[in-house]
Amino acid sequence: MLPQIADSLDLQKLRFERRLQRERAARLEAEAIAERGLRELYEKQRQLELLETIATASNLSTSIEDAFDLAIKEVCRFMDWPLGQAYIVDRGGQDPRLEPLHVRYATDEDALRPMIKATTAASFARSEGLPGRVFASATPVWLKCLASDRNFPRADAAAACGIHSGMAFPILVGREVAAVVEFFSYTEQEADTELLTLLGHIGIQLGRVIERKQAEDRLIHDASHDGLTGLPNRLLFGDRVDRAVARAKRTSDEYCAVLFIDLDRFKLVNDSLGHAAGDDLLVEIAQRLNGVLQRHSTAHTLARLGGDEFTVLLEELDSPDKAMQIGELLIDALRTPILIDGQEIYAGASIGVANITGTEQSPETVLRNADLAMYSAKSLGRGRVELYDTGLHHIAVERLRLEGDLRRALTNNEFILHYQPIVSLETHDIVGFESLLRWQRGPQDIVFPGDFIGAAEDTGLIVLIGGWVLGEACRMLAGLQARYPRPEPLTMSINISPRQFMQPDFIEQVRRAVLNSGVEPCSVRLEITETVAISDPERTILVLSALREFGVRISLDDFGTGYSSLNYLHRLPIDALKIDRSFVTRLGLTVEGTQIIRTILDLAENLKIDVVAEGTEQEGQIRKLTEMGCHYAQGYYFSKPVAPADIEALLGSSTSLSTGTN
Repeated sequence: MLPQIADSLDLQKLRFERRLQRERAARLEAEAIAERGLRELYEKQRQLELLETIATASNLSTSIEDAFDLAIKEVCRFMDWPLGQAYIVDRGGQDPRLEPLHVRYATDEDALRPMIKATTAASFARSEGLPGRVFASATPVWLKCLASDRNFPRADAAAACGIHSGMAFPILVGREVAAVVEFFSYTEQEADTELLTLLGHIGIQLGRVIERKQAEDRLIHDASHDGLTGLPNRLLFGDRVDRAVARAKRTSDEYCAVLFIDLDRFKLVNDSLGHAAGDDLLVEIAQRLNGVLQRHSTAHTLARLGGDEFTVLLEELDSPDKAMQIGELLIDALRTPILIDGQEIYAGASIGVANITGTEQSPETVLRNADLAMYSAKSLGRGRVELYDTGLHHIAVERLRLEGDLRRALTNNEFILHYQPIVSLETHDIVGFESLLRWQRGPQDIVFPGDFIGAAEDTGLIVLIGGWVLGEACRMLAGLQARYPRPEPLTMSINISPRQFMQPDFIEQVRRAVLNSGVEPCSVRLEITETVAISDPERTILVLSALREFGVRISLDDFGTGYSSLNYLHRLPIDALKIDRSFVTRLGLTVEGTQIIRTILDLAENLKIDVVAEGTEQEGQIRKLTEMGCHYAQGYYFSKPVAPADIEALLGSSTSLSTGTN
């Protein structure tokens, strides 16, 4: 029995030892797992801290360099690698290249100087070297052994520093590589996918910095440059003129001048071919002007102020006459036709020149002087260059005085309306009137629109004047209809200026004037010119459609002078065409004049709209128009425009005008 007991004890002891071994192994494994977990947790914590540090710095950085500088330093410390540096993509040339950003981190500048020097002197095309391969693939590249890599041009510099491994990753904006960051190690390092994932997140943060900076640059550029031509705009041009004026006051060693360029026939292109063609023309003209300046001026700024206005600042001129010579070259460059939409366009320009003398001039004065000289060039026949002189200043002063008088005229109620009858050619009855603006400047001083409408348009006063005309003409019509009732009520035609028509609340202005007067909307006829109608055809159609829905009738004034109405006339919601007096004057005198009116009448008949012939002065014209089927006419043959008090003489005894009353 004793031997058996001993064997049993040995077996139990063996089992106990094995269990202890298993428990010890399990404990060691658990400790290893815990230690590994702690290490991973610690590593994750380090990674999160790195990402948070770089993200915070990226959001607060004021420049790309600041953000990259901190990111490279933090990554080098995190990986314990001695060198990191960055490249930015330069797309200014024909082929984009990576250029050094001159931002780096080095643990020992002296020891790493060969590599730093090789990097700062290098730029990389796509697929060239470590950065170039990242640029081409838009993915990270890891080089375990730089010495054995055939596409690493800086291998000698790396060897001189004791560098063996390198890696680089892209900074993306969208899908495009905007920058590349590279890092180097003293020891050979195997590719680390977890590290590359981390660097990818860092790349996203740095990409946002670049994207934000690009957006800021675009905003700054857009604020100072013309969106169509890319040229400096009024703001940037004014700043450069300001600096030129300041230099001229300090020194007399160089000559400077400003050129003001206004195209002579741009409006015709816009009206006949549309805004897209007009834009194409402006871009081509900008290129031509710039080409001349590149060849003949050492220092210049070409700008577009808006519309068809360009300006040039010429600096470092060798004589005061040089600006005029360059102006003539610019005129010559625009004499050659420009092909737009298959049509040859002869743009032409008028140019005003103002020299910068430095005698207490401001930038605004220089620009104004050049502008005045340009208007002088236009008044002398267009297509020429004129130099500013003080006589032009007198013209400007008179214009300012006129503008001031116009403002006072509004305040003092000096504007009045005269009325010219519109007559049926079938019955010779007066069917309505056209209201015509006059300025009662003094008891015996009546100013006609041709002498002040231009200034009113330029200053915007035409909007206020036009609003008054709408209200006054409707009130006059209400009184006439009350005193002279008839089955077909008298109508009132009211001219609408281009600037007034473009007002956002124009429709409401018309509604208010009509409703306040109490007249039926259908007895009010608004007259717009072809030029107004085609300046923005889509908006014109919307506005006119809304007015016609309200009940107002629409007439197209001066028809035939806009050169393009036939292209879109069928789309315009109009009720009548008014034949310009220039065509009526030639009626019966030339075959061409008669044919033009015949064409207009046929067109109106097809569109089922009325026709009014303007400027009728002779019985022969009336007879011919009647024979041709024209519906209505107005002109001195029937009556000149009359003051409100004289309308009674026209309507008092009879509404028929069978003979001229002028």
